Amino acid sequence: MRMPAQAESAVVAGLADPDGPQDRIGRFARIWSRAIFPVTATSLTRCEFEGHLLPLATTLTEALHARHFDPSPAQGVGAALVAAHCTDPDALSGTLGVIDAYLVLYCTPAAEQAPGAGPDREEYRSRCARLQQALAAGFSRALRERTLSEQEAIARSAMTARSDAQEALHATEQRFRAVFEGAAIGIGIADLDGNVLEVNDALIQMFGGGDAGVLSRNVMDWGHPEDAPQVWRLYGELVRGERENYRVEKPYYRPDGTVLWTNLTVSLLRDAEGRPQYQLALMEDTTERRLLNLRLRYEATHDALTGLPNRTLFFERLEKALSGEHGRRFGLCYLDLDGFKTVNDSLGHSAGDRLLVEVADRLQSCATGPGEMVARLGGDEFVALTTGPGGSEEEITNLAIRILTALSAPIRLDGREITVRGSVGIVSGPAGERSPAEVLRSADITMYRAKAAGGNRFEYADAEADARAITRHGLTNALPAALERGEFFIEYQPLVHLHDGSVHGAEALVRWSHPQHGVLGPDRFIPLAERTGLIVPLGRWVLQESVRQARNWQREHGGRAAGGPLRINVNLSPTQLHHPGLVADTVHVLESSGLEPGALCLEVTESALIGADDDLLKPLRQLAEMGVDIALDDFGTGYSNLANLRRLPVSVLKLDRSFTRGMQQQPADPVDVKIVEGIVALAHSLELAVTVEGVETGAQAAQLRELGCDTAQGWYYARPGAPDRIHVLSLADVIAPAGPAA
Repeated sequence: MRMPAQAESAVVAGLADPDGPQDRIGRFARIWSRAIFPVTATSLTRCEFEGHLLPLATTLTEALHARHFDPSPAQGVGAALVAAHCTDPDALSGTLGVIDAYLVLYCTPAAEQAPGAGPDREEYRSRCARLQQALAAGFSRALRERTLSEQEAIARSAMTARSDAQEALHATEQRFRAVFEGAAIGIGIADLDGNVLEVNDALIQMFGGGDAGVLSRNVMDWGHPEDAPQVWRLYGELVRGERENYRVEKPYYRPDGTVLWTNLTVSLLRDAEGRPQYQLALMEDTTERRLLNLRLRYEATHDALTGLPNRTLFFERLEKALSGEHGRRFGLCYLDLDGFKTVNDSLGHSAGDRLLVEVADRLQSCATGPGEMVARLGGDEFVALTTGPGGSEEEITNLAIRILTALSAPIRLDGREITVRGSVGIVSGPAGERSPAEVLRSADITMYRAKAAGGNRFEYADAEADARAITRHGLTNALPAALERGEFFIEYQPLVHLHDGSVHGAEALVRWSHPQHGVLGPDRFIPLAERTGLIVPLGRWVLQESVRQARNWQREHGGRAAGGPLRINVNLSPTQLHHPGLVADTVHVLESSGLEPGALCLEVTESALIGADDDLLKPLRQLAEMGVDIALDDFGTGYSNLANLRRLPVSVLKLDRSFTRGMQQQPADPVDVKIVEGIVALAHSLELAVTVEGVETGAQAAQLRELGCDTAQGWYYARPGAPDRIHVLSLADVIAPAGPAA
């Protein structure tokens, strides 16, 4: 009964009005009343009946929007409908239809209907489906309890009628017949041997309308493969007089082969002396209710788009597989489509949905063996689970190969052929060692490892790789709090003039004092900060602290380097380079500290400036015009066009250490010497200074001094350390041939 998407969108647009939530709930209750009032046996007027539904609508709304979703209040709503005499099957059907079509629509505040506000529409739809299921269950339970109460009353009447027949046969027979024939439930009487003696019309109709299918049969003939194990045990106890009654859910075969599901109540009838004499069966037809529950169960455990099992059913199967008998193995393939977002962005979500349906069909064709299943977890993520008798690594590998092969054939969408690729993470092993959440996490990590390796491939789970990924995830989550708690600190590595060994300045290098992992270098957390966007506030903090420290050097020590003030070098990440507040932040930091712009050098990697347009270079040019030096870091690793150096607002080239490694010993590598000599000549012709990184030996320093390099840094001079070490470093320490400083 769900509204078409266009109509629903129109109604949603109409809800963006100033009406409060009670007005919307009132509209929902009004629609609900119109749907079920005609089939409700009540003395209330329609307005009174609508008022009766209003608190029930409020209950559903509160359950729908609860932070911790719990569908159980809907069971109470179903019971309340029965209590209000809404017992007609059409009342339940109408209620479920109204909830499906209008609950999310009318009972979701307008603010939450905007994209990104509150749970998304699919989450509300999922909650709505579970509320329907809970309401139907509550309705069914209340109706069953009411019916069973009526059954017991009828049974007592029947027993009374049979007993009174011995005293006043004629009058009692009439009363008994009135109850027996007029009952809406099936009633049957059999002897203790199980021979059916008498049945009413309602029971005959349940079995298809023919007496021959019921009378003259024995109760034992009505066995069914789906009988609960205790059914016939309870029956034996009753006919032996060991129990007075029992209730079970029991299926029966009708003469035409269809199945009748019933709530069966069987009672023992005794004679005047208390000896067992007959058995009385009361049957309520629950076939339609069972089918409804099965349909709701299917909808709750299957993906609406593809028809595949969803995350709920997949986790049930995975948990069962992992808790299976010792020694049994399982295998799981976690698939994520490569580049699916591009399809959605270029062809639209409708085309993306059709592609997902086609992918689901192909995946199902790959998992047809015993114990194999395919499920959609959401979006473009699918899983294939195998719990067959083998479960070997070869079998799960073959399953992954079948999946990638099935995806390799192009899919036609809107007249175009779309090539689908996927990345698969494989986890396999014996049952009982890991939880479902751990298995899925490992598969997810492994899938992203396959995607990082280029996609269209599969990778096997690796415990060490999982641990590294989990550590990275933990560090990523801890980054914001670490910045707030002041866990970051800065070490400074001196920059030395090669011609005389004097300290020219220092490069600021950020470190993280992690509570569990100790001191972490920038290679462990800077890439994580880049991906999360935290690099901008972290970089701003590094700039502030470094500039403040440089100003302190000047105040405390009169810090001057040859040719100008002691310089502080600060690294800029590509993300910071694109941030619109870069220039304003830098100006604010310099003005707040009182440091001259010429004492600050911002280092930008060569790779960040490859192909940079004027918009990207504009903030760097503005900073350079202010007097801030710009250094091109890791020069020689970015494959940039040397001619581009003329258009870049840089004043310093920082030569990558890979070009000078061959100079650590004598004789130096002649190829490296020629390369460095050419770069130095080019830089000086463009009026650029040259700084060399990674100087570790005296031979390197001497060779680089001879080649004309201006400044250098590395362990030969000093390792990164506390800010006071900059002024402890003396000329004798720098030029001594003894090797790296402590």
